[in-house]
Amino acid sequence: MLDNLPRGTICIEDIEMGMVRYLRKVVTDEDIQKFADVSTDHNPVHMDDDYARDTIFEGRIAHGMLTAGLISAVIGEQLPGHGTIYMSQSLKFLAPVRPGDMVLAEVEVTDIQIDKRRVKLDCRCMVDGKKVLVGEAMVMAPSRKFD
Repeated sequence: MLDNLPRGTICIEDIEMGMVRYLRKVVTDEDIQKFADVSTDHNPVHMDDDYARDTIFEGRIAHGMLTAGLISAVIGEQLPGHGTIYMSQSLKFLAPVRPGDMVLAEVEVTDIQIDKRRVKLDCRCMVDGKKVLVGEAMVMAPSRKFD
C-alpha cells in the first residue's frame, strides 16, 4: 500500500472526469538562461536581443519546451501528482512566450482507465487569456492498491 503518499497526490481511485489543476509562473530571463544551460539549446532567438529582434517574433522568446515543462510540473506535483508516470505527450505551440510573461499552465482530466491506471489530460498554457500551447498527455497515476 502507498500509505505515505505526499499530500496533494491524487490516486487513480479518486480522479474524476473534468478535474482541473493549474499553476501560474512568470517566465524570467534567468529561467531561459537555466533552461538553455540544461538543455544545451542556446539558439539566439532565445538568448540574443539583437538577433531575435530581426526574426518573425521581433524579440526574444522562451524555449517552447520550457513552457511545456510547466505542464509537466502540474502533472507531477498536482494531478495526479507525485508517483505519476508519463506515458505520452503531444504539443502544439500556438504563440511565443516572452521573458516577463505570466504563463497559466492547466491540465484537465478527459478520460480515465482505472484498471490500467491511465489518465488522459487536456493540456494548455495561456498568456493573458490567449492559448500559447495546447496538447494532450497520457499518464499512469498512482494507486492505493499497488506498492
